[in-house]
Amino acid sequence: MRKSEIGTLENIELFSDLPFDEVKVIQQRCHWLCYQEGEQILGRDSDSRDVFFVVEGSVQVKNFSFSGREIALATIGEGGYFGELSAVDRKPRSASVLATETTVLASLTPDHFIELIQRYSSISLLVLHRLAQIIRNCDERIMDLSTLGAVQRVYVELLRLARHDQEQEWIIDPMPTQTNVAARASTTRETVARVFSQLRKSGLIVRKGKTIQIKDYSKLQFMAERLPLTEGDAVSR
Repeated sequence: MRKSEIGTLENIELFSDLPFDEVKVIQQRCHWLCYQEGEQILGRDSDSRDVFFVVEGSVQVKNFSFSGREIALATIGEGGYFGELSAVDRKPRSASVLATETTVLASLTPDHFIELIQRYSSISLLVLHRLAQIIRNCDERIMDLSTLGAVQRVYVELLRLARHDQEQEWIIDPMPTQTNVAARASTTRETVARVFSQLRKSGLIVRKGKTIQIKDYSKLQFMAERLPLTEGDAVSR
């Protein structure tokens, strides 16, 4: 980590409705930092309460189980922000955050962040929307872990990552590493590798460089909704 020159917050979604002059004031209040790929920004249970805005690059929010298994909670790209939970409730961090590439961040103290929430209703509504989304995502993960087997959870993560391309084909671009998918699905990299191999053999997915094309989205969706399977079950079963 190193200090960075003062940049601009113009692309931060949270400030999209603020007057330009007010955004400039916020820029001056921020501490500007640069992190390299893989460098830890925040550790779980740390005492930092600042809110961080992603000016360039991206970060991953993750936790670790008691057995040491990595659990990926979210990836936040340019224009996003993180750290608002501790700024609001003043409690220790609930997760760790790492840079996934060279990343420039602007950090704001919790007092200044709360001041913005109190002053601007547009920011208050966006923060509320973000907190509601976090709760919904947690509910989905709890449901997945309670009702789905490991193989099904990998299917679900692929469905969540898929987007339509210009030709209306379902693709995942860029495709995360198997380790990252395993962290998202709360399983092992070996399980993800086995699922990918089975899906390729069955023709459900095709890999083209760093992109994966899902040939039959509806079938994969049906497979994800079946009764829980064991990790050794074949895709074609």
